[in-house]
Amino acid sequence: MRDVPVVNPWLPAPHPAGGTNGKPRGSVQARLAGLTGPTAPQGAGVPQPELALPVARTHPGSGQTWWWLGVHGGAGVSSLEQAVPGGRDAERAWPASSHSHSVVLVARSSASGLKAAQSAAQQWASGMVTGIELLGLVVVADAPGRRPKILHDLVRLVSGAVPRLWQIPWVEAWRLGEPPSSHQPKECAPLAHDLTRLTQPA
Repeated sequence: MRDVPVVNPWLPAPHPAGGTNGKPRGSVQARLAGLTGPTAPQGAGVPQPELALPVARTHPGSGQTWWWLGVHGGAGVSSLEQAVPGGRDAERAWPASSHSHSVVLVARSSASGLKAAQSAAQQWASGMVTGIELLGLVVVADAPGRRPKILHDLVRLVSGAVPRLWQIPWVEAWRLGEPPSSHQPKECAPLAHDLTRLTQPA
């Protein structure tokens, strides 16, 4: 029997010229962390989530180029803000102002954290928030050790609703209150690189 390819319902058909998600091969977006989902809201075709994050007016940051949006309490934004310079805590609300904003969702890898990330992604995809360039989702481990299959599968499902997925492992030093900037897992380097490149002016 011929293998049937798995189709991600969040992604449009591949670009005929070999591009990714409607972007030509070789573009910055196509070369960076592999796209896992749509890069723009789909609008009316996506149902609005029952629970939605608020939208809040923002004030200019000092050298800030993107916003970390924690989709629930304890997502790990404070640690990421120190470990990966360049972003600013959006304080659990979509940023709103007269210009567009680059946003990175942040969630723990628990079931409740991933479902909150799914709701936030659905809110963006349905067009409930505007002026947002969603760069992707950072999933921060909620416990040491291997992740249960049910959570592994949930991460994979949620990744289909966001442009990109980055994962940060459990860092015991962060739990003990050590400075995240002094205890960075190797996964922070590609995350910083991707976000810096993605937020550079075209």
